[in-house]
Amino acid sequence: MGEQMSTAFVLIKTAPQRELDVYLTLLNLESVTETHVSYGEYDLVARIDFEDEKEMARTLIGQMRSIEGVIRTETLIAVEV
Repeated sequence: MGEQMSTAFVLIKTAPQRELDVYLTLLNLESVTETHVSYGEYDLVARIDFEDEKEMARTLIGQMRSIEGVIRTETLIAVEV
């Protein structure tokens, strides 16, 4: 039986006028399966799928937070109920 993938939704606040640049960069990240522009406190929402917490941390800290124009992120990890 294969391992179950986990999912997280990352809310992203960008610097003014940087939404498109960040959006396009997110599209090139392997773990990012969806990216959406949103209105409200956060400018973008990205869905990431990962196999373990280390992969999630590498994606969030090593890739997403280092994108030029990203000011803040908030991660919501999806769980089964």
